[in-house]
Order: sequence, then C-alpha cells, then structure tokens
Amino acid sequence: MQSKVIVTPWESDKQPGEKQLRQMLAEEGLRPYRWSNGPYDVYSAHTHPFNKVIYVVQGSITFGLPEQGKEVELVAGDRLDLSQGVLHNAVVGPQGVVCLEAHL
Repeated sequence: MQSKVIVTPWESDKQPGEKQLRQMLAEEGLRPYRWSNGPYDVYSAHTHPFNKVIYVVQGSITFGLPEQGKEVELVAGDRLDLSQGVLHNAVVGPQGVVCLEAHL
C-alpha cells in the first residue's frame, strides 16, 4: 500500500460546526472522537499503524511531513487523510486547536 497524505481545504466562506463535521464523517461510516490542544503544543515525529482522518473544528494546526519535506497548515473545516506509516509531526497554532479524528 502506498503512503498518502491528502489535504482537503474547506471551500465555503461559512465555517462548519462540529455537528456538521461529525455528520459528514458518519456518512462515511466513521465514528470520530474529539481532541484538543493548547496554543503551540508540539507532537514529535511519529507514525501510526492505521489510516486516519482529521477535521479541524476550530483553531489551527500545522503538520510536518519530514520524509516529504513539506508542511501543511489546517484551519477550521480542513481535512487531513493520513495513511498508516506516514511519518508526521505537528505544532498547534496560536489559538489552540479542536479536531475530530477517526481511524479507518
């Protein structure tokens, strides 16, 4: 299986609420859980043995992809699909972040 990172920006001017994002994930058969972090919290580089989907509910977070030499910033409504085994790190933005996450 090829490792993939897909970022899907929110395309509407109206930011989605948590309820709307939960419904979108439920329509895909996913059962998300909520997590949050304070401003500038850091996650060191790591991998997961599962595929995951993250939606930002509020705030922002920047994911680093060291093996690809990229960083992707996510803000409210943005989605990240991350394949298992992809090395990534993260830094939370200045307002903190609230996310919904589901595992595939």
